[in-house]
Amino acid sequence: MDERQITIYEAVGGHRFFADLVDRFYAGVADDPILLPLYPEQDDLTGARERLTLFLCQYWGGPTTYSDTRGHPRLRMRHHPFAIGPAERDAWLAHMTEAVDAADDLHPELAARFHQYFAMAADHLVNTAG
Repeated sequence: MDERQITIYEAVGGHRFFADLVDRFYAGVADDPILLPLYPEQDDLTGARERLTLFLCQYWGGPTTYSDTRGHPRLRMRHHPFAIGPAERDAWLAHMTEAVDAADDLHPELAARFHQYFAMAADHLVNTAG
């Protein structure tokens, strides 16, 4: 008997959950004077939304579309051209935390896993003292 464990991606409802999460996140970024200047395409965050959605889907056990189209994530390398200090990290994490907390019917254990991952990822991308 196959006792395959479901992925986080499946547990939260798949692509739609992550697309909604990223939409909530970027709603905050669009008005953030600290974060918005980091985005080369400030007037249209569509590409950034799509890339983050695909990355999160893949990271949490969904399709490998991100790597199939963009290669290995290499998050630190991809973010290196942007000055990310404590203020940028804190702003990014605040918007992502709000996006997770606004998710409907997200089990507290899953919310905690998302919070833990996003805090680690935010710290990992800091590349300047500020």
